[in-house]
Amino acid sequence: MRHRKYYLVLEVRDIPTTWPWGRCMGSDCGPGGSQSRAVWCAHVEGWTTLHTNCDQGQRPSNQRNCFRVCDWHKDLYDWRLGAWNECVSVSARTFGAPRPSICSGGEEGIQMREVGCVLNSDGSPAEDAICEYFEPKPRLEQACLIPCPQDCVVSEYSPWTSCSKTCGTGLINRVRSVLVPPLFGGAVCPNLTEFQSCKLGACTGPESLYSLRIGSWSSCNFPQTRPVRQVKRRKGKGPGVRERAGVKDPETRELIQKKRSRNRLNRQESPFWDIQVGYQTREVTCAHRNGTTVELKLCTPRYLPLMVQSCVLPKSCQLTDWADWGPCSKTCVDPNSPAGKRTRSRRVLQFPVGDGEVCPPLEESEPCEPQGDGVPPCAAYTWRTTEWSDCRVDLLLSQQDRRRSNQTGLCGGGLQTREVYCVQANAELLTYLNNLREKDKAGQTQRQQKPSVPPLLSITFQITASRPVENKLCEDPIPNRSQLCHIPCPTECDVSPWGAWGPCTFENCNDQVGKKGFKLRKRQITNEPTGGPGNCPHLVEAVPCDEPMCYDWRLVSLEQCIPDNEKPCGPGMQVQQVQCVNSNGEEVDSSLCASIPAPEPVLCEVPCSRDCVQSDWTPWSTCSQTCSSKTIEGKQMRTRSILAYNAGEVTAMVVAWITVMEGLSQVPKFPELFGGALCPNSSALQEMRNCNEHACTVYHWQTGPWGLCTDDPSSSALNTTTDGQAPCSMGLQTRKVICVRVNVGQVPPKKCPDGPRPGTVRPCRLPCKKDCIVTPFSDWTPCPLTCDAAGNIVKTKQTRNRLIIQMPSNGGQDCPEVLEEERDCEAPKVCPGFRWKTHKWRKCQLVPWFLRQDSPGAQETCGPGLQTRAVSCRQLDGTQADISECLKFAKTMPPVIQRCQLPCQDDCQLTNWSKFSSCTADCVGVRTRKRALIGRSKKKDKCKNTQMYPLSETQYCPCDKYNAQPVGNWSDCILPEGGRECGQGYRYQAMVCYDQDNRLVETSRCNSHGYIEEACIIPCPSDCKLSEWSNWSRCSKSCGSGVKVRSKWLREKPYNGGRPCPKLDHINQAQVYEVVPCQSDCNQYVWVADPWSVWKVSNVDLKENCGEGVQTRKVRCMLNTIDGPSDPVEDYLCDPEEMPLGARESRLPCPEDCVLNDWGTWSRCSLPCTRTISRVRTAYTLRSPSVGRQCPDTTDKEPCSLNLNCFNYFYNITDWSTCQLSPNAVCGTGIKTRMLDCVRSDGKSVDLKFCEELNLEKKWQMNISCMVECPVNCQLSEWSAWSECSQSCGLEGKMWRQRSVVQASQGDGRPCPPQMEQWKPCPVRPCYRWQYSPWSECRVEGVVCGHGMRYRSLSCFVSDGSGDGEGSLVDEELCSSLEMEVNREKQIILKETCILPCPGECYLMEWSDWSPCVSVCVKGAGVVFGSVQVRSRAVMAQEPENLQLCPDQSWESRPCTGGECYEYKWMSSERPNSTRPISWCQRSDGLNVTGGCPPNRPRVDNSSCDPPCLMPKAFCSEAGVCMCEDGYTEVLSPVGQLDQCAPIPVLEIPTAGDKKADVKTSRAINPTLPTTIQPGRTGRTWYLQPYGPDGKLKMWVYGVAAGAFVLLIFIISMIYLACSYCAKACRSLKAQESDANGAVVWMGQNAHELTYTCPDCQELAQSGANG
Repeated sequence: MRHRKYYLVLEVRDIPTTWPWGRCMGSDCGPGGSQSRAVWCAHVEGWTTLHTNCDQGQRPSNQRNCFRVCDWHKDLYDWRLGAWNECVSVSARTFGAPRPSICSGGEEGIQMREVGCVLNSDGSPAEDAICEYFEPKPRLEQACLIPCPQDCVVSEYSPWTSCSKTCGTGLINRVRSVLVPPLFGGAVCPNLTEFQSCKLGACTGPESLYSLRIGSWSSCNFPQTRPVRQVKRRKGKGPGVRERAGVKDPETRELIQKKRSRNRLNRQESPFWDIQVGYQTREVTCAHRNGTTVELKLCTPRYLPLMVQSCVLPKSCQLTDWADWGPCSKTCVDPNSPAGKRTRSRRVLQFPVGDGEVCPPLEESEPCEPQGDGVPPCAAYTWRTTEWSDCRVDLLLSQQDRRRSNQTGLCGGGLQTREVYCVQANAELLTYLNNLREKDKAGQTQRQQKPSVPPLLSITFQITASRPVENKLCEDPIPNRSQLCHIPCPTECDVSPWGAWGPCTFENCNDQVGKKGFKLRKRQITNEPTGGPGNCPHLVEAVPCDEPMCYDWRLVSLEQCIPDNEKPCGPGMQVQQVQCVNSNGEEVDSSLCASIPAPEPVLCEVPCSRDCVQSDWTPWSTCSQTCSSKTIEGKQMRTRSILAYNAGEVTAMVVAWITVMEGLSQVPKFPELFGGALCPNSSALQEMRNCNEHACTVYHWQTGPWGLCTDDPSSSALNTTTDGQAPCSMGLQTRKVICVRVNVGQVPPKKCPDGPRPGTVRPCRLPCKKDCIVTPFSDWTPCPLTCDAAGNIVKTKQTRNRLIIQMPSNGGQDCPEVLEEERDCEAPKVCPGFRWKTHKWRKCQLVPWFLRQDSPGAQETCGPGLQTRAVSCRQLDGTQADISECLKFAKTMPPVIQRCQLPCQDDCQLTNWSKFSSCTADCVGVRTRKRALIGRSKKKDKCKNTQMYPLSETQYCPCDKYNAQPVGNWSDCILPEGGRECGQGYRYQAMVCYDQDNRLVETSRCNSHGYIEEACIIPCPSDCKLSEWSNWSRCSKSCGSGVKVRSKWLREKPYNGGRPCPKLDHINQAQVYEVVPCQSDCNQYVWVADPWSVWKVSNVDLKENCGEGVQTRKVRCMLNTIDGPSDPVEDYLCDPEEMPLGARESRLPCPEDCVLNDWGTWSRCSLPCTRTISRVRTAYTLRSPSVGRQCPDTTDKEPCSLNLNCFNYFYNITDWSTCQLSPNAVCGTGIKTRMLDCVRSDGKSVDLKFCEELNLEKKWQMNISCMVECPVNCQLSEWSAWSECSQSCGLEGKMWRQRSVVQASQGDGRPCPPQMEQWKPCPVRPCYRWQYSPWSECRVEGVVCGHGMRYRSLSCFVSDGSGDGEGSLVDEELCSSLEMEVNREKQIILKETCILPCPGECYLMEWSDWSPCVSVCVKGAGVVFGSVQVRSRAVMAQEPENLQLCPDQSWESRPCTGGECYEYKWMSSERPNSTRPISWCQRSDGLNVTGGCPPNRPRVDNSSCDPPCLMPKAFCSEAGVCMCEDGYTEVLSPVGQLDQCAPIPVLEIPTAGDKKADVKTSRAINPTLPTTIQPGRTGRTWYLQPYGPDGKLKMWVYGVAAGAFVLLIFIISMIYLACSYCAKACRSLKAQESDANGAVVWMGQNAHELTYTCPDCQELAQSGANG
């Protein structure tokens, strides 16, 4: 029976995830929740079965307690992140493999850290599920980079030292230093020292084996027995001792007491120094050359060094406790301003003495904010501005066109300016709060609850302007000081042309008095001007006349002529159709003309069939004059023509002949003779009449300008308006009105009609008065405290000013004259400052005698010792000051301890050297200084030896010669003060002064003020210059909308930053065009035709006088005016399509024929145009025909054809014009216009009336406002004051000044110049500095080795500040004003202990200097692992026997910043006089190093091989033998040394598993394994040596070469034979058909085709085919 296995499967119930448990459920937040899961029984194969099949004892739990997370748990729990562990290599972590031997850039690794959920309150761990509820679990690992191992890098060796011995066998040493320490497991540093034995010669005597060695000084001790000895001394002295020693003379005692008091005051016992003089000792031993210590007696010194000396007991600095924190520097509340600072200090109780610890800082500070409820708010500062000045166009005009002289009436764009100043924004509030506090402190008012909002309104009304403060207090961007503005341009008054003179009429038709009247003519305003019609010229002119009439009859038309007596023809009458009109031509009721007789019918005549027929009279022409005088009369003319002659018309010659023959007294009437009325003479066809007969005395009213607005005494006080601040009343304006006669002048008013007289008074609004408003005076400027070199106060002044924020106008209060005040500063009597005062040195204190009495040669009252002095703090005037002031403000404290020497009896005592005597002149004579013997030394013979103790010194007077020379570049060209932007300025070059030793000195020594000045020119900017605008061209169209053009020509291009030119024409780059649309009246020019001439009949018939003929007339183009055509113009101005005919052919009617007048105009075609519609024209009968004859049709008709005689019309809108400004405007607001055309359907522009008659819609706006950008020049601020010199001394100091852009250029304004800052050199000042001299050799007092001292001095050096060189040594007096510091280190160390090694001793050298900072990085990858610098100590050996006793070399490193990232690579070059290259490792900065280069370095010269291996491909083996690299064999010289490395040929013998069948020669891979199978190869390799032991080629090499040569000859021969045979075959096939490609087919024995193609065969085949 087969057994089945079952197991339990867990299922997630609530959440479909891989987490086994469901969501934590519960009613309360926290650990009281529960979660469950499903459990079922499953077979091992995966299917589910009954629970009973599973072991119930192993059933997992399906429910457990859990922590239910709520939202408020977020503030209680958080993730705790551990630190990242060490970066572990991925390969080592995964496979356990070691790091690769070759590293490039770094190795990828992984870092791990611990992350857990914790309770924030105590840090206790919690379940991760709690924190994961709010935030995913942070990552536990991250990628990292393991840097490659950095081997130790060392420098090149120093030169060899001298031999450590002068005889016998010694050592020479050379050392190197560590540049980069070993990092990240890199190779350790190699030996820093290299030794070689040396032997200068055999020693002639025994070598010195022993040396006296001095130990180090012990710590300073206080002699404990001294107080006891003093007590004993006091006890042993009786009471009379002091008395015996004293002086009993009271006077003498008083003098001694005063001297002692004076000495005590001079000593100034200071409480800050507790100086106690002690002693210190040192040990003197005898050392053997092997380093061991032996008995002292073995060393035989001439004298033993000093073993005890005075010292100062070290005492560390003692300070008081910190004082309380001082008040916060910030005394107000403002969260946006930076925090304040408060300080606290401590005082010095004990200054450091000896080697005691120095004092830590005496003052510290921390940021602070003021605390408390009564802290006021901080002062806030804001910008305020004065009112804008009046808008001025001339400011812009002066920038653009200085040639424009007429600046009256300017308008358009302009500039207005204002002042900007800084004020305290909340000054009123702070004043209010301050007053409250003062009242509370004084107790003047009861304390009340502070109002939440202070009554600022009352304060604001009392203060008119805020007090200006320094502009630097305002941090916000400064408001603009100028802005563009606009002055509206006045609209000029445009009037129409004068109308025709009206009839003679009364001034007032309602009061018709007298017989005098006026004829008036008028014109209308076509463009309303600014300020109303009162600014227009006169619109009415009057001419006096007689017989005035207010009303008259006007002829409308004439009715048809009706012959008398009801006859069909002959004389008759025509009735006139009239209407009553007034003087303005307006129709009125006919009753008003009742007093005037109505026009009667006029005579007329209807021609009979045989009468002459004339046309109607033309209208009267325009009057030739507008008025009449004695010499000028106005005339009008009208004409008519003959349409048909009468019957029997004869010529004038016939008429004269008949008259003579008949003897008639008068010309007979031929109508009676021949029938029909005769035609009149040609003169009767024209009539003339007078017109405009009134005299040329024209009058009109002329008005003057309106006067100022003045008070109206008749107006009431209620007639006022308000202007924001004060009420402004209404007033009156008057003007002068006079009567003027044209071309004469003023005449009495009665000459002009009263009706059109203009008014002389009008109401106006009085301008409001504005008083001047100024700010209060600013605070006085601070008084700078300036002291001269002698310490005296330099008197200065302080100023304050105020600004005008509103100018007075309209009679307001004037501004005060004083806007700036000045006064002397109140300065202290003494310049503030502190200095150290040193007091006299005390007595020299020796080591107690009981300590040094055993020293050989010691004396009780003489020897070396110490002396101290007191130091106090003084003000510059000498008064006492607290010592803390000098610690802050004075220079370095002078020393209070110094070594001293009490001379012994045998010592020579001399005074100090005096000062050198003065020289009368440089380079002339000598100067001396002296000293003298004092005391008993004057009597000692040895002291009188002037060679050992010279009493005078003489030196030549200094020969100071100075040489001045320029240095550096020329400065910018700097203009003198005064605001000019260009012109002549000066540029400066610094002068430097050197003495005869080429040392830098003050320039005053060379009688120079420090500069060379040279005139220079800053070229003035020249703006683009254009010509004036040309006149506008004539409108391009004579009818409708066209364009008119005007232009400017480029006269001069801009340069030197001048205002640029506007955009020029793209074709002609020297011209600027302006094109605007224009409108031409289509009736401006009209064709005028003269009457038709007399008929020129081709077949003259005296009887009939009719037939075919021609009529001509003159047609002219004339300017059309309101009075009709006036002047003839060019014909092209009139429409050629409208030109009337100048000639016509027709038939002259015969007598008794019907005569019609000329055709009338065609009727208009109705729209739309179709051929079904016709137009007609008509004529009427002038002479009826005789019986039997008919008149032609009086109506003519033709169909309407589109674009022939019928047209559609529509509006066309033009493009917008450019922005047009007023003539007096420079820029600003203008108008763009466009025109409306009426266009015919054939595209021709016609008069607008055609479109207007059709009532077409006009939906376009014809004018819009526009803006022409004002060309504002760049405006710059004033130059700032010159900055401080960039360097306090040296040759390269510069001073700078800047300016900023106040107003950027706009439009075509002049651009800002590029130079926003200028520099000039500073006067050259020598750079003095304190500088250490090099450390001296280690000095041990008269012995060979041991602990000693080395010294250095502090000297004054001068340099030029360039950093090149150390400078030159000068007198210390020149550095007296400098702080005593070297390289910013204030602690001056002039001596230090050192150790002088004993002969034979191996020792560590002094620390090397810190190496330059080096970055540990991957070059090119941007990966940096930090920067480091290192110093090292190398070992120095003197005895070969003591090398085993040498200490270990050492190095130490420290992190640094800004290190350079270097690369290392192998370099090689040829040796001189040798073909063998040498190789070395070089850093990327060119430094030769050891270490750092890749490990696969070439085998190069190694010092362990002798001779060194210098051949290519050679290296020094571990055994010290030169060998060749892999693949090369050694070729030895006759003496057995390596001569060269030759390549090794390799012969591969195939094996059974090798598929290769050829033999190859390759380079050896590993010559040290000749019998092993190489990786990747399947055969054995035999290595054949071509050279024998003697270095010559072996015989088999020659054999192989000969065989190869024979094989080459064989191959060449076979190729030649094959080609020859091929050529023969081609020639044999010359006549046969060839293959297209010139190929020859060979048939082999196996019937396979062998095809070979050759170029020769192809050519032969081609030539055969062509032949």
